[in-house]
Amino acid sequence: MKKDEPETPTILFTGFPGFIGMRLLPRILELHPGSRLECLVQEKFMEAARTAVETLEAKHPHAKDRIGLVAGDITVQGLGIEAHRARELRRTLAQAWHLAAVYDLAVARDVGRRINVEGTKNVLDFVGQARRFERLQYVSTAYVSGAARGTFRETDLDVGQGFKNHYEETKFQAEVEVVRSKVPKTIYRPGVVVGDSKTGETAKFDGPYFVLRVMEKMPSPGIFVRIGLGFGTVNVVPVDFVVEAMAALSAAPVSLGKTYHLCDPQPHSPRELAEIFAEAIGKSFAYVPVPMAVAKAFFAPKPVQRFFGMPVQALDYFDDPVRHDTAQATQDLGELGIECPRLADYISGLVAFYRSHRETVRKEAMI
Repeated sequence: MKKDEPETPTILFTGFPGFIGMRLLPRILELHPGSRLECLVQEKFMEAARTAVETLEAKHPHAKDRIGLVAGDITVQGLGIEAHRARELRRTLAQAWHLAAVYDLAVARDVGRRINVEGTKNVLDFVGQARRFERLQYVSTAYVSGAARGTFRETDLDVGQGFKNHYEETKFQAEVEVVRSKVPKTIYRPGVVVGDSKTGETAKFDGPYFVLRVMEKMPSPGIFVRIGLGFGTVNVVPVDFVVEAMAALSAAPVSLGKTYHLCDPQPHSPRELAEIFAEAIGKSFAYVPVPMAVAKAFFAPKPVQRFFGMPVQALDYFDDPVRHDTAQATQDLGELGIECPRLADYISGLVAFYRSHRETVRKEAMI
């Protein structure tokens, strides 16, 4: 590069080669044609990351020679990047996407804190030392709402809520660190992410897929449980909506400094969700209310959780009395021509993909 030529802006990305990352990278490069991506990857995932880059470059010509891999670890100060490489990266660093986290409802507190909280603090420290840094694109979760009741707004964070598990608690603590920092940022809070609304493709069968797995084991016509009071909602969103929403908003000046609930503005109740799934797999059930305490006692033994393929912590989300307000997201995404599709319109694709890939797709959460 000649001295009078401007250096290519760099975008740091954590969470590659995860399922969302694989979909998001090509859109970021498309929306930032003059930039280069550097993906922070642990050594143990480096070979998988190299293969993923080859796949992306073959499928998306505009990504050719624009994705680099940096060995490192978010849980280490300085992100574990070799000193000379870190200096080079900071010199051209313009943006960062932080997706890397532990996505596991049953995560232990110490693991959640090390990855979700300390990892986020290390990312903030690293980008805070980049002189040309413009914005952090931070991926949180709608469930920083924890045990809050009623409407939880995009401008809400600490409302004195408790938490249903350490995943929620540590993602909340991580977002607190992001908000407190002086780093320019946009925060995205997806709901429960499921497969692609067009193809059904997903990288893991958790969340609402637990309902499918349990229903498959039940006789039909038969009885299916309705856990708790049944007044809550389950906010399900397809991965393609989440990816396109984040990509489009990240390139929109209006999004700087905002937090977005990437959720269904009209979420289904647990009963409605169960009925949609039952119809999609051709089963019929009568729904019997079961107190949450009874359901948790039944699912508490590990053999029961293994049989149904569902951790006991997932039960809380079938009686969650919070509603995630999407006013900011609905307005700004509406101006970009993006809206969240309704589950009933794409459930058949989810079920078809599940049935044809149930033995090959992972059931556990990703880290």
